[in-house]
Amino acid sequence: MRFLKIATGFAVAAATLCGQAQAQTYPARDITFVVAFAAGGVADTVARFVAQGVSAKLGRNVIVDNRGGAGGNIAAAAVARSAPDGYTILVTTTALAINETLTPNKGFAAADLKSIAIVASSPECLATGEGTAANNLAEFLKSVQGKSINFGTAGVGSGSHIAAEYFLKVHAKVNAVHVPFKGGAPAMNAVMGNQIELLATTLGGGPAGQIAGGKLKGLGVASAKRVAAVPNVPTFAEAGYPFEASSWVGIFAPSATPPQITNMLNAAIDEVMKDPALQQKLTSIGFDPMSGSQSQAEDMFKAEVTKWGTMVKALDITIN
Repeated sequence: MRFLKIATGFAVAAATLCGQAQAQTYPARDITFVVAFAAGGVADTVARFVAQGVSAKLGRNVIVDNRGGAGGNIAAAAVARSAPDGYTILVTTTALAINETLTPNKGFAAADLKSIAIVASSPECLATGEGTAANNLAEFLKSVQGKSINFGTAGVGSGSHIAAEYFLKVHAKVNAVHVPFKGGAPAMNAVMGNQIELLATTLGGGPAGQIAGGKLKGLGVASAKRVAAVPNVPTFAEAGYPFEASSWVGIFAPSATPPQITNMLNAAIDEVMKDPALQQKLTSIGFDPMSGSQSQAEDMFKAEVTKWGTMVKALDITIN
């Protein structure tokens, strides 16, 4: 037994020394950002902004590798199982927090990943067609009381699906039926074509542009304050419903990655996110740029796992 304890102690010490040596020479080669969703989406767009900045800060190429599928779980599982050396990094969204409860048999746990930074967020939004009589969320909800309505999203289990169904059923007490589409564009087209009454979507990207251009009528944003990209769209709280939910983009590493490495990456990312030009780009398309320490990112992620888990459990939804 004594020999086993000594051997184990040597193994732990060796692993610690190895991690310290890696941190001292990091980065010694190219870094790969494994993006959990397809090219052109929210996570990919933000990842490429950040990758370019981090590459300049650390003097190494940052390669973007899109590995979409299974609601972000394919990429997350791959990074969770990768070497904890700072060279394989996950870029994902709120899906990582949601899936901890939604998909319990995904092959990894949130604890297998360490938050490096949460870099941008965009509130969930409810929108309708431009011809709808209601001009805001309060008017719309009043008009559909006692009726059954359809709301569309980009898919089952997305943040927009969970947040909207929870809000409509638990807070607004509306009989709402979810209609999932194969992507955000088909869902937007359906509401603009009056095939469904309501669109639930993350504001950032395309929806913000369609609302600003008058093609969609924004009813409300689930944020603490109005969003600069669509300043005429009121918050849910202004309609009498203090409900907040946002989709964010976060950057993660395997949980055993040495803190010297994750802190170095966090510092580089933090500098990138404070760049005024990048902040303007993100703000203009409905995102809120974010910065902060690695520990702050970790605290936020843990809180998000709990928050979304509460909504998923209330709706009694599971995907296996």
